[in-house]
Amino acid sequence: MTPVDEMVVGLPEARLRPFVDRYIGYRERADVPLVRRETAGVFVVLILGWGAPLDVTDPRSAERGVRMVDSFVAGTFDGWCTTRTVGVGEGVELLLSPLTARRVLGLPLGELTNRAVGVGQLPGGWLDRLRCRLADAPDWPRRFALLDTALAARLAASPPVDARLDWAWRWLVARGGQGGVGTLATELGWSRRHLAARFRQEVGLPPKTAARLLRFQHARAALAGADAASGTASAGRVVDWAEVAARCGYYDQSHLIRDFHQFAGATPAALLAGRPTS
Repeated sequence: MTPVDEMVVGLPEARLRPFVDRYIGYRERADVPLVRRETAGVFVVLILGWGAPLDVTDPRSAERGVRMVDSFVAGTFDGWCTTRTVGVGEGVELLLSPLTARRVLGLPLGELTNRAVGVGQLPGGWLDRLRCRLADAPDWPRRFALLDTALAARLAASPPVDARLDWAWRWLVARGGQGGVGTLATELGWSRRHLAARFRQEVGLPPKTAARLLRFQHARAALAGADAASGTASAGRVVDWAEVAARCGYYDQSHLIRDFHQFAGATPAALLAGRPTS
């Protein structure tokens, strides 16, 4: 039988767009095990799915992953992991900023650092109930409307995060992870130790690691954008990696390559060329 593949992008209603930029609905069939390597990021992945289950594996520790689930939350990760599935899977994916996820999930992200957790293990059971309603909905527009209603209710019921922490997060994002944690602490009027403690608790990672991940995400986006603009085969491109490193705030090319190894499990050249990472 022919594989069935579908991807539908939905925009949240206007009041949610400061928190969620899009919903991604998907349906895919894998007749043989489909294994993907997922890069690290200072964001939270929420999958609400039905159909074929999957495994999430962190090669650094089996305890950080989850097996045979169709829906899960992955907290902020500072290393790559893999997903594996076989069969027909369907669901919705959301990428949430850490402080938005903290409000939606109702728990500090320090409890989810480098962990994938099935939604059934999270408090309240509301995500599991939402998953069932999404599965029963007849089409994607009505699924996205259900997400709008559920997320708006969660955000309305949750207190805002500390305004200083929110400002610190936006400061790092606006600079693409550049600028220095010491400078950030000084501008906040916090000690570096206090800043690190608050980030670990609420974001899930210390600010220095969060900044590294933001630089890495910037570098990946820059490479993807340059590749798309070139209109040529990736394998034939010549890239000035030192220039990319400097533009994205790395001390030198070796630091760029180090972060790609840690966060993506491959060199930037291998990712750009589309070569296997394992």
